Amino acid sequence: MNYIELSYLDIALAASLLTVNAGLSIYYRLGTAKRLLVAATRMVVQLTLVGLVLKALFHTVSPWLTLLVGLAMVGFAGREAMARQDRSFIGFWGYGLGTTSMLMAAAIVTIFALATQFHADPWYDPRYAIPILGMILGNTMTGVSLALDRLLAEADNGRARIEARLALGHTFREAMQEPLKSAMRAGLIPTVNGMAAAGLVSLPGMMTGQILAGVDPVEAVKYQLLVMFLIGGGTALGVFCAVMIGLRRLTDTRQRLRLDRLRVE
Repeated sequence: MNYIELSYLDIALAASLLTVNAGLSIYYRLGTAKRLLVAATRMVVQLTLVGLVLKALFHTVSPWLTLLVGLAMVGFAGREAMARQDRSFIGFWGYGLGTTSMLMAAAIVTIFALATQFHADPWYDPRYAIPILGMILGNTMTGVSLALDRLLAEADNGRARIEARLALGHTFREAMQEPLKSAMRAGLIPTVNGMAAAGLVSLPGMMTGQILAGVDPVEAVKYQLLVMFLIGGGTALGVFCAVMIGLRRLTDTRQRLRLDRLRVE
């Protein structure tokens, strides 16, 4: 298989394009130059470390190491999801709700893919398990964080309307029907848009990478379709789980709206 091997100079030349962004930020006083530099530096360090870890992991093929790396990825995803929310639950729920939802969704879909489509031998082979988990987890994280942010914002901003419906005898589920729908739509929109634009507007990253590495375009399309379907299923499962658990956390046995359980950033 023929592919173009990149040098560090090639990467540096691509990174130089960020100076344009930084220059515009400084000129227009946008205040994003420093954050852009920090984000780019963080990305380089993280991806370099991940590359070294995966290289060693691929030669080991240990179920325990694969599990450890997977749990670490879920843990960091939970932290990122919570950081993207303007409102979150107080205490463990702020971190645990999104993390648990992503863990359940990503684990189910990843194991399903490894056991059916990829036929990995052994099934926990990190060469397959970690990349699949990463793609599903990244998109599920976006969906879960958007859904929870919308749910909590709708509950907080619509407090008067929700409590009025509760006073009229509606159940909490009925009073929260619109915020519930709005949250689930917000969590699924990025995935739906990504599917709708794939091929016509953009060539997805995995497909592009395979084509550049020399894979036949038709085979690359097959893999991209498989991954998109897995991402769609994982995101929907994670969003549904997060929203339903969040809904229960917003009330109590007396059907009251418990905004005192929220922390506003």
